Amino acid sequence: MKSMLRIAVVAFVVLLCASCLRINVQGDPATAAARLPEVIAGAMAKLLPLRVATYNTSLYSDDAGGLIRRLERGDAGARKIATVLQRVRPDLVLLNEFDYDDSGRAADLFQRDYLEVPQTGGGDPLRYPYRYLAPVNTGVPSGLDLDRNGAVGGSGRERGNDAWGFGMHPGQYGMLVLSRYPIDAAAVRTFRLLKWSALPGARRPMNPATGAAWYPDAIWAQLRLSSKSHWDVPVRTPQGVVHLLASHPTPPVFDGAEDRNGARNYDEIRLWAEYLTPGAKPWLCDDQGRCGSLPAGAQFVIAGDLNADPVDGDSVSGAIMQLLRHPRIDAGFVPRSPGARARAAAYRLPRKGDIASHTGDFGAKSGTLRLDYLLPSRDLAIVDGAVYWPPPGSPDTAIADGSDHHLVWLDLIGDPPR
Repeated sequence: MKSMLRIAVVAFVVLLCASCLRINVQGDPATAAARLPEVIAGAMAKLLPLRVATYNTSLYSDDAGGLIRRLERGDAGARKIATVLQRVRPDLVLLNEFDYDDSGRAADLFQRDYLEVPQTGGGDPLRYPYRYLAPVNTGVPSGLDLDRNGAVGGSGRERGNDAWGFGMHPGQYGMLVLSRYPIDAAAVRTFRLLKWSALPGARRPMNPATGAAWYPDAIWAQLRLSSKSHWDVPVRTPQGVVHLLASHPTPPVFDGAEDRNGARNYDEIRLWAEYLTPGAKPWLCDDQGRCGSLPAGAQFVIAGDLNADPVDGDSVSGAIMQLLRHPRIDAGFVPRSPGARARAAAYRLPRKGDIASHTGDFGAKSGTLRLDYLLPSRDLAIVDGAVYWPPPGSPDTAIADGSDHHLVWLDLIGDPPR
């Protein structure tokens, strides 16, 4: 289907450009000929699919500035991530678990020393002229006893547990958006500071032994919903403006019987469902004070490691179905890979879902799961897509293990601006 579409596009562009020349011959043929490459490039960009990807890169460190130091001295994992990106060549990509630093130094290094350098097994150098990165909640001290161990802060995991989002230092497990096309930075909306309790009907964690709320009222009123952040990043693509809705909800594990992380994961996913649903939402205010949901008719793609499998794993039942069944989302096309099917079969763990759609490999105990998603709006036609997870024995397996997650990509055609 993909090759047939491209043949049709090329034929259409040739006819279009021939028509342009016939019309302009009556004027200045030399001017028309000089503009032909520009006309062809513009027409092709509008008609060829937009390739969007999401990739949990595992490019993080437990030490502040650690990712910068890794990238400065040369990092094998970063080279593998860059190699996969050079092979797939997305036009627009969200990188999860890419540590944030205020200067953007890590992003600069990754672009210059990895993406723009031909990697063994990769493709041509890859340059993204536009990027978006911003602070996240992970590792930012809350000043509260969020894990209820009787102390605030501390060291190691205890310190991380009392941050607004689990992390050893501010910016750990951050996010980075890279784009070939301009990002409308002034129109970006972030929801890092939105209170969990502001969400109507929020799943407030409860202690099953006592029936009491896990978080006291004074703490519950201050908790932030997003464990990292939720971003609406509008990108001006040849297919029109596409809103990349980026997030990385907390894993629904590493807690107790109260399932506070499971509840938070569910509501972090629900935030996008609310954002896409029309109606008055005076509570839904971004960090800049602008309130309301995404306008009807806006093209979008929800992207990220959402840490919720449709039927397997530890997430609260129905968590990801809030999006997969949303009326504005086209979830009918499910990216798959032969590598996921083979790895899941090798583990022989009980699985109810489609193992070929899995995107992450968490070892023999936890197995494989579908956690990473690209979910486009219904006005974006899906041409093709897959998970980059080669089958066993393929030479490409040597570049696909830079992270415990695998890149997911879709080719999309929307409504180009007129």
